[in-house]
Formats: sequence, C-alpha cells, structure tokens
Amino acid sequence: MIAANPETGQIRPPAPPRAWTNIRIFGHVLMALWIISGASLLYFLGSNVASTFVEKYWLKYVDGFLVTLQIVGLSLLVGALLSIPVALARNSTWKIFSWPAYGYVYFFRGTPLLAQTFLIYYGAGTFRPELEAVGLWGFFREAWYCVIFAFSLNTAAYQAEILRGAILNVPKGQWEGAEALGISTPVTFFKIILPQALMVALRPYGNEIILMIKGSAIASIITIYDLMGETRRAYSRSYDFQAYIWAAVAYLLIVETLRRIWDKIEARLTRHLKR
Repeated sequence: MIAANPETGQIRPPAPPRAWTNIRIFGHVLMALWIISGASLLYFLGSNVASTFVEKYWLKYVDGFLVTLQIVGLSLLVGALLSIPVALARNSTWKIFSWPAYGYVYFFRGTPLLAQTFLIYYGAGTFRPELEAVGLWGFFREAWYCVIFAFSLNTAAYQAEILRGAILNVPKGQWEGAEALGISTPVTFFKIILPQALMVALRPYGNEIILMIKGSAIASIITIYDLMGETRRAYSRSYDFQAYIWAAVAYLLIVETLRRIWDKIEARLTRHLKR
C-alpha cells in the first residue's frame, strides 16, 4: 500500500523500476555463485559425515579443538593482565615509562606473530647456558610454554592499545570529579575509569579474540597438536583434502559461536545505554 503525502493528501507515485546495470548483474551473479558454493559445501559435508576419514580422525579433531581453546584462553588471560600496566605506561607523561611501552607495542604489533613465535622457540636455544644458569631453560625448551609466552606478549600489545584508546575516550571530567571528591588516583582508575573504558573496548576486544583464534594455527608449526596440528597430521597420513575442509568448518563454527556469545555479552552490559 502506497502512503499518501500528509501535506497534500496525494498518493505518492510508485518508484520507477531499477535498471539492470552491469554492477547489479555482477552482484547477482556473484551472490548466485556464493549460494551454489555454500550448497555444494553442505552437500559435501553431509555426504562425508559418516566417511572413513571422519570415523578415524574426529576424536583427534576434538582433542586439537580443546588444545586450541586452552592456548587462546591462557594467552588472552595473561595478555589482559599484562596490557593494563602497558596501557598505563603508554599514557604516562614520564618518558622512562612511556618510551619502553611504546617500543614494546611497536615491535609486537609491527612484526608477524609467526616470526615472534620462531624467535622465542628457536632463538631461546642460543642462550641455553644463560637460561640454565637462571633456571629458565625448562620453560623455553617446551614448545607449549613458548607458544603461550609468544601469544601472550603479542595479544598484550594489541590489548594495551585497545585499552589505552578506551581510557582516553573517557571524559576528563571523570578524573576531575573524582579528584574534587578526594578519591585517590588508584581508586579512581580501577573503580571509575577502567569499567567505563572496558565498556568502550568491548567490540575491539571481541575482534582481538577472533584474531587470536585464527592466529593460533601458527602453534602447529612448532609441534603443537592443536586443531590445525591435528589437521596436518591427518592429512599427512591420509592425503585426503577434506582434512582441511573440516578444519575450516571447525574454525568457522568457533568464530561464529564466539561472535554470537560476545554480541549477547555486549548487549547485556550496555543495555543501560540504549534508549
């Protein structure tokens, strides 16, 4: 039904039909290809869900899935703890704190996570005598600990920048009001500023978690049998390309599930901001 113009009372004429331009045709063709690809993938997965490959390796995929969650969870937790002092140092007016923090963030955000992992895992062997002298060689000779260490340092740099930007987004009046009430700086930061900053940083934090899940596949290169590690082992024994298809589907399910959970958490925590 076409609504009438409230001022003149006349019925609005129908909109002219859209012309079939080259861009519109290309968009429809591209969408059709995506639909066909998705339907083909679903058909392939459905027809192979009871295949010999799935029966033989699905438990290995579950084990790798759990290892991936452990790596990502521990790295994000340690990185979150490290990001708070780094963010505070970045915002400090004292160059003795801000410059090292800037260098740390600049290095870990500017170099690939793969290079950082290799640098820690393979580079630690160069300093084996020194590490043995201080009792740290047992830590750096294990691939698991090196992965957690490298991933934690990497995500801490990103989380520190997210948190720093969120802190700067909090109005300065919050600090001034707390100072006028005689509230100490640590209490002001942890009780007033930080909760508001975390509210602003919810969406970027969610993006960082998703990036860490996808980046965790790097752990498989240094003998960690996470989801991608188990996928590589399954392929090396079967030479069946569906090994990587199932891995891609597993990562997609992880990311999509996390995205939906994070959206609900964000909606719950910011419900008082909606009008």
